[in-house]
Amino acid sequence: MAEHLLSTATHRTMPGSYVRPESQRPRLGEVVSGARIPVVDLACPDRAAVVAAIGAACRSHGFFQVLNHGIDAGLIAGVMAVAREFFRLPAEEKAKLYSDDPAKKIRLSTSFNVRKETVHNWRDYLRLHCHPLDQFVPDWPSNPPDFKETMSSYCKEVRELGFRLYAAISESLGLEPSYMKETLGEQEQHMAVNFYPPCPSPELTYGLPAHTDPNALTILLMDQDVAGLQVQHAGKWVAVNPQPGALIINIGDQLQVINQSTEHPAVHRRVITVQLTLHPSLLMHALRVQALSNGQYRSVWHRAVVNSDRERLSVASFLCPCNDVELGPARKLVTEETPAVYRNYTYDEYYKKFWSRNLDQEHCLELFRT
Repeated sequence: MAEHLLSTATHRTMPGSYVRPESQRPRLGEVVSGARIPVVDLACPDRAAVVAAIGAACRSHGFFQVLNHGIDAGLIAGVMAVAREFFRLPAEEKAKLYSDDPAKKIRLSTSFNVRKETVHNWRDYLRLHCHPLDQFVPDWPSNPPDFKETMSSYCKEVRELGFRLYAAISESLGLEPSYMKETLGEQEQHMAVNFYPPCPSPELTYGLPAHTDPNALTILLMDQDVAGLQVQHAGKWVAVNPQPGALIINIGDQLQVINQSTEHPAVHRRVITVQLTLHPSLLMHALRVQALSNGQYRSVWHRAVVNSDRERLSVASFLCPCNDVELGPARKLVTEETPAVYRNYTYDEYYKKFWSRNLDQEHCLELFRT
């Protein structure tokens, strides 16, 4: 099965199965570069400022960067190093892990869902289930030799960071700090180690097309040397350039459901945007943004593009609700004026529908509207 992987060869021409129709291409010349992306410094001693900044970023963008997150820089460098080593393994070694079955807990695959899609994406990825670690680590790759130890250490650290962010997000909505963690049950945790090889025609394809994440919270470790992440903001695609030491936080579909509102996606509101570096002078501005936004957080549309010169890596960690927990809006946030938009469902039901689709189809949440 190794012939299906992009990372097993050098590509000098673009195979036709990766070429997007003209109307679906990334239009790289229209992407906004140099835009201000919310940044939250978690080392700020003022807890209220941190909570306000996170809330404002969730409302204005649906994503933000965190600095001083507590994960050691040496560990992060080690994660990227073993990931790169893995994708440089011989084809026959990687082929042992290949599968196109989305139900497999540990698998190496390509594109998104090769069983469903008509046009492929310029990506290979290693999908790992991470919690509980002692259940899954024995089946993780044994090559490179330090892969299991390095990745499992990172998984523990990123899980704790996720719970810290849940608490701040809950507080920003006027809920108890424990609300998100308790409501979502015993959190599952997945990881996608993404590899985007050099592409001969990056203007014709995607690493991943526009999508939102089906889980609750995504913590993304970006390649510090090669950009490729783009997010949709104010109707435009915005390039997210790597910032030294930062991790990217994405709001996923399940947090959108918990703090849902009646606003229809087609209705465009004026959004107040602020560069959230947590300087004291910006605190009151952030609080005003929070008051005006009426508690509306949305999962962010994002995509990955590729380039012709260099390979790119990213490591996405996903915190996911317990499979059998019933998900729905926080009662405190549902009123006569803001009734429930989505029906209740289990995460297992949602996740299966997400992976049964092509990533290019309508937002999976649309299948659960009341």
